[in-house]
Amino acid sequence: MPDAQGKVRYAVVGGGWISQGAFMPGVGQTSNSVMTALVTGDPQKADGLAAKYGLKSYRYEAFDQLLASGEIDAVYIATPNFRHREFAEPALLAGIHVLLEKPMATSEADCLAINAAARKSGAKLMIAYRLHFEPGTVELTDRARRGEIGDLRLFSSVYTQVTHPSNHRMQSGYWAGPVVDLGPYPLNAVRNLFASEPVEVHAVAVQTPGRPINTPDTVNVTLRFTEERMATFTVSYSLPASEGFQLFGTQGEIQVSPSFGLGEGVAIAYKVIIDGETETRQHPVVDQFGGETEYFSDCILKNRLPSADGEEGWRDVRVLAAIERALESGEVQRLEPLPARPSVKHDQARSLTLAKVPEFVNTEVPNG
Repeated sequence: MPDAQGKVRYAVVGGGWISQGAFMPGVGQTSNSVMTALVTGDPQKADGLAAKYGLKSYRYEAFDQLLASGEIDAVYIATPNFRHREFAEPALLAGIHVLLEKPMATSEADCLAINAAARKSGAKLMIAYRLHFEPGTVELTDRARRGEIGDLRLFSSVYTQVTHPSNHRMQSGYWAGPVVDLGPYPLNAVRNLFASEPVEVHAVAVQTPGRPINTPDTVNVTLRFTEERMATFTVSYSLPASEGFQLFGTQGEIQVSPSFGLGEGVAIAYKVIIDGETETRQHPVVDQFGGETEYFSDCILKNRLPSADGEEGWRDVRVLAAIERALESGEVQRLEPLPARPSVKHDQARSLTLAKVPEFVNTEVPNG
């Protein structure tokens, strides 16, 4: 049951940058959500964040105790990717709703197990695709699907950043590296724009000389879709920060930049170019984490199924796993066709004011 004000009570599992810099301040921007607990293995984070937000803190080892406490309705899980199932599955089986960071897990098997737990208990599961609720993204997706630039044929994207060698993601293999960290953004975008699933996956990777990373640091992926459509994206942990994509149709194109970022000064902007005429659209900066949390809490309170569910999460991980196989084998990977299920819907946009981010407690910044 929600708290006395009718708000969904969240526990935050994992106290890293994304929790401290986005989710925790974003909750305060919502009208229907509140934090009541924190789960972390770091005593300094436990003390500092619990005091800052007035939370009860738990160690990872006491997670089952929290699930049985009656103090929470939902959890937001932002642990390292390989620990997602460890916390999502028992929470769902306990009837606790789960907002789970992307990628959903580090294997298809883990995704399927998490989804099975949600079906068994009836607890709601949503993958944290924050851009599904960002007004500019929702608008341009809707316009593209309506055929404003004709039949969609080609998607091309670049998403790069320089990640410091000390960052744990530089030393944790493929399932923490750039493909899995940055790749879900262009991958999920094109799946929703095309309203289709890739049937072939090809990938090529290079390793920047002198960069101490134990997985390829710059990767190009080519996806083939039905109806002879194609998507390409390049991600990197070793190139200057850049993000954007182009979407080409038979009658025009849409250029989007910035396309995947968040935070102060980052407003999703795009151009529609048809017959040499350009229309520019820039939406205001919004609190993307507040928006996705408000949407998920609304689903909980009104007993509605979230659109960005575990099926959506598995479909991305299915492709990420195919990219890994393509890199290892050097061969094109073929995927079984799946029915379309576009999950970005025109009425999902949320325009909450961006929260002020407080000082961080004992954590590394994304590219630090």
